Amino acid sequence: MIYATKIKMKPGCFYHDNLLEIDEIYLQGNGIEGYYRKGVVHDHVKKYPGSIEVGLSPYPKVVAAESIYGEKYVRSQANNTTRDNLLQLPRE
Repeated sequence: MIYATKIKMKPGCFYHDNLLEIDEIYLQGNGIEGYYRKGVVHDHVKKYPGSIEVGLSPYPKVVAAESIYGEKYVRSQANNTTRDNLLQLPRE
């Protein structure tokens, strides 16, 4: 399994709580480790659904999404949290 373990926000957006402001996601597992642009992660989970999970309990799957303007991004599967699990990951 591949886990998303931390995120980098776009410049000037470190404290924002908007999934569209995520620039890169740190992935670990299955022989990969490093930051990947959100568009690359989007394409991966679109091609391989269920292959990436957020590295925080309850470990929801990362799923592809697109903004109303066609910007590719990712989010976690809905669960009982009020804030998306990806936004709860450590930031750099």
